[in-house]
Amino acid sequence: MSIVAGVDFGTLSVRVSIVDSQHGLLASAVSEYPLHRKRHDPDYATQSHADHMRALAAATRQALKEAGIPGDQVEAIALDTTGSSVIPVGENLVPLDEYYLWCDHRAKGEAAEITELAHREGLQAIDWCGGVYSSEWGFSKLLHWLRHNPDKRDQFVSAFEHCDMVAATLCGITDPKRVKRSICAMGHKWMWNEQLGGLPPESFLSKLDPLLTGVREKLDGVYATSDQVAGRLSAVWAEKLGLKAGIPIPVGAFDAHWDAIGAGAKEGDVVNVVGTSTCIIAYVNQAELIPGVCGVVRGSVHPQFTGIEAGLSATGDIFSAVAGRANTSVAELSKGLEGYRAGQTGLLRMTWDNGDRTVLVNPNLGGITLGWNLQHTAQDELFAAIEGTAFHTRVILDQMSEYGAPTLRVINGGGIPQNNPALNQVYANVLGRPVLVPSSKVTGVGSAIFAFLAAGAFSTIEEAQTQICPSHTVFAPEPKAQEVYHPLYDLYRRIYFDFGKPTGGSRFGDVLPALIRIARP
Repeated sequence: MSIVAGVDFGTLSVRVSIVDSQHGLLASAVSEYPLHRKRHDPDYATQSHADHMRALAAATRQALKEAGIPGDQVEAIALDTTGSSVIPVGENLVPLDEYYLWCDHRAKGEAAEITELAHREGLQAIDWCGGVYSSEWGFSKLLHWLRHNPDKRDQFVSAFEHCDMVAATLCGITDPKRVKRSICAMGHKWMWNEQLGGLPPESFLSKLDPLLTGVREKLDGVYATSDQVAGRLSAVWAEKLGLKAGIPIPVGAFDAHWDAIGAGAKEGDVVNVVGTSTCIIAYVNQAELIPGVCGVVRGSVHPQFTGIEAGLSATGDIFSAVAGRANTSVAELSKGLEGYRAGQTGLLRMTWDNGDRTVLVNPNLGGITLGWNLQHTAQDELFAAIEGTAFHTRVILDQMSEYGAPTLRVINGGGIPQNNPALNQVYANVLGRPVLVPSSKVTGVGSAIFAFLAAGAFSTIEEAQTQICPSHTVFAPEPKAQEVYHPLYDLYRRIYFDFGKPTGGSRFGDVLPALIRIARP
């Protein structure tokens, strides 16, 4: 028997789960932290490293209390985080600013510059992250920070993804060169590719902006998969967390990637981690380049396979916005959705309220709802939004299949599917595949699995999954609904590409970006 702690840093809180190798989850606890936004700048989203660490300590101690076990029985702790959430640091890994959170889109201009130069210079790495660099990713965020913080540039020593920064902090590491960097994070968000020599070359970065001169060297270090140990828990943080010093901490990863492992994903599965946004995760033995996805990276999800990441920039956030405008909650507005039939509302909802992550990788978009009449309700819009997120997911799965990564099973993970059966049935009908929903929460289960590997409790991920992962509830496609969704999907695709492509002969590609530009003060 072995006991470990699995940590999951989400957008608004951290969850710590205490898991037993034989009996599964013993207890978990959550601690919140603030998300800093600015009303006049909807692209702004930051968080404090200190807030994260205080919340981690509080949640760990509470989880131990709920589990009723002493902290010295925990044999390892592993953590996943959001990403790309980037923090610039000075000497001794002291933060120079807050994290540019994953949903911070201030670096749209920088992302466009990276994409343009990468194609002009023939940079192969851009092809491995879908052909378009995103404002949600590392280099664009770092360049934006360097450009807008001239008074701090001389203090800049390095930058880290959230998962690597937390692991280094817990291990008491203060030398940036000794911090192990997650291949999951750096491969999907920083164009790191072992076959191409690691990060983009110095000549490319310097040409992009002289401010990036020397940054490649500052990001140098050991790049590792999550079956390797990042370090061991320091005495200082052992005291704060209520654990024993010296326990192993494996190299971290992104939350959606480990949630896929925790949901029981196998090779050929696609896992929709449906939360505030949706991360779509798969892993295969071999994969071709897939235009528009967030990366094809060897070792990123499962250390022995090639990981694929795609997703929607907003899902639960859209549902919450619809409910908020109606002065109600998503839970209340969802009552009765199971009685809706496919296409009943006559609405077609494009889910671009926070831009497009995949496959267009275009942040300069906004939501569209077509088909309004005077009798439509907020609940109608919510159902249409659920259909829209399913249609968008089908666009992505079609793209993956076309480029050599077909879907054998669909698993709906994340917090929303377990509380919304209507959503799961819509997804099964739109995607034309059975949708499997874990019978219990998987948040932190993936972290626990990698903690068990670090502790030596299991020899393989598959062995741990068999013992730890929950069973699934299955939603089968309904033939009558599929007949309705086939023509609706064709309409969705037409609008998706006609309004979503910024260039390439689209008549309407400039409309949504123009509206965003006009609305700016």
